[in-house]
Parts: sequence; structure tokens; C-alpha cells
Amino acid sequence: MLRATTIKTLLRQFSLFFAIAYAVALSAAPAPDGWPDPGKHSPSWEKRNSQLNKRAERGGINVLFLGDSITHAWETAGKKVWNEKIAPLGAANFGISGDTAPDVLYRLKNGNLAAATNPKVIVLMIGTNDNAKGRKPAGTTWAIGEVIKEIRSSRPKAKILLLAVFPRGRYPRHALRVRNAKTNTLLAKLADQKTVFFKDIGPVFLEPDGSLSKNIMPDFLHLSEEGYKRWADAVLPEIKKLLK
Repeated sequence: MLRATTIKTLLRQFSLFFAIAYAVALSAAPAPDGWPDPGKHSPSWEKRNSQLNKRAERGGINVLFLGDSITHAWETAGKKVWNEKIAPLGAANFGISGDTAPDVLYRLKNGNLAAATNPKVIVLMIGTNDNAKGRKPAGTTWAIGEVIKEIRSSRPKAKILLLAVFPRGRYPRHALRVRNAKTNTLLAKLADQKTVFFKDIGPVFLEPDGSLSKNIMPDFLHLSEEGYKRWADAVLPEIKKLLK
């Protein structure tokens, strides 16, 4: 028969083992609120991604813009500004409408960073779709952190200009505006000022009272030509500095 002291010792050991196992399980968790599978993409997404992969294979990219529809639309609403201000830097636009951070990570692992593509600067702005799909700021930040890890692993010499998620929703109290702002507070902590640099240019789009104007964001999410001009003017000095 086991003595009481022996039983107590075994119980303590079991409790310690359980605590360690639980801590390990938590540390191995993929993300604060799960890691969503990008899933099956639409034919239009696949076509766009295929085009980007082919562009990546050609190389010759000094500055790579990564993101969702807001980045993608440099080719439409922002086309004039891009051609005048961004393209001369040897830039390429790798935005795809509707993308979340997991989508961007998938792209980077599957052709968007072909061997010939070795940009000096990568401008990353992603996260508004993650937040709109219900991810918490911590989860969105974690996902963006995984994108940064992939870039640093595959292109360690590239400088990453991590932009704050742009404001959305007409007024400051809009739920997604608040969620994006909370995400930005966390994103700032991902910068090490050596290879990852954080910049919040959101204020350049806002009116004095903090609202968004239709002249800058017609749907309070996507930019007008004037919005792209403000974006370009806000990041060009930083990009040029990182290119040196």
C-alpha cells in the first residue's frame, strides 16, 4: 500500500507534468484565434496570382508593394500617381483584391518571391480584410508577423516598410476603424528598426475632425487618385532612405 506522503508526491509530479504539457500546447498554438486556411481562390484571383508569379520570374524589382485591393488599385485609381512617383523607383505592384495576411503568405511561399525577385524594399500593407472577417487585432497582428517572418527568411537583406492598416469607416468610432487602430498599436511592436520599419500614414487621409472624406476614400475604404497621391507623398521619403 502506498503511503500518504508517496501519494502526495505522485500527485505533485502529475500536476507539474500537466502544467508543463499545457504550457507547451499553448506555445504551439498556431495563433491567438486560429490560423485560417486561405482555401480555394476564385478564378480571377488565380489569374492575377499567375501574372504576379510570371512578373516575379522576370526579376528586376527594387521596390515591391504587397497587399490587398487597396494596393491592387494602384493600377486603376492610383495609376497616374504610380507612373509618376512610384514606378521610377523600379517598383512592382503585388496587391490582390480581397487578400488577407494568410493569402499573402501563401503567395510568397508559392511563386511571388521567385528566385529572380530580390527587392531591396518591400512595402507591406495588409490586415483590413483580416479584421473585417472577424479576426481579433492580436490574431491579425500574429498573421502579419508570419508574413514578415517569411520575407526575412527568404529575403534577409530586404528592408520591410510595414505600414499601419489604413483607417476605414467614415467616423472614428466605426467598429472596423477601431479594430484597425488596435491592430496598428500591436503592429508597431513588430518593427526592429533594422530590417522592419513601421510607419503609420493614416492621418494623411483624415479630415481635421478625424472623419474620412469621399474625396479621399469614396467608399470609406478604397482610395481615390488624391488618396494615392497622399500615400505616395507620405512613403516616398522613407522608401528612398531605405534604398540607400
